[in-house]
Amino acid sequence: MAKINFYLLFNGNCEEAFNFYKSAFGVEFTFVGRYGDIPQQDGMPPIPEGEKNKIENICLPIAKETVLMGADVCGYMAQNTVFGNNFSLYIEADNREEADRLFAGLSTDGRVTMPMSEAHWGDYFGMFTDKFGVNWLINARKNVG
Repeated sequence: MAKINFYLLFNGNCEEAFNFYKSAFGVEFTFVGRYGDIPQQDGMPPIPEGEKNKIENICLPIAKETVLMGADVCGYMAQNTVFGNNFSLYIEADNREEADRLFAGLSTDGRVTMPMSEAHWGDYFGMFTDKFGVNWLINARKNVG
């Protein structure tokens, strides 16, 4: 069965954002690649010095089957990237304690739009926008602790 992972694009602050997510989830990166690590390819312009330290790809395993990935947009990619709020990352926590821990960590310095509470459908739910502008939904089903 296919699985869905999330790939977030940033405008130069990918490393800062992912260090924040790493802290909130309490896990380590499985891969960090920078634009300066990419070998020069025939026909492609060289990577500008100011962009070599930016993140080309980063992977953070946040659950057994889920990896949060991201990159900084630069060069030709930047002109085709539109930053917006047309997505949310949804976390199904194993229990209320995990939901509260993740909510507290990820919402630090962000904007809470719905604190963790009993939702009208019976689950324990909350939502916020983190300090990097990423929308998050956290849910713990009512049949878990």
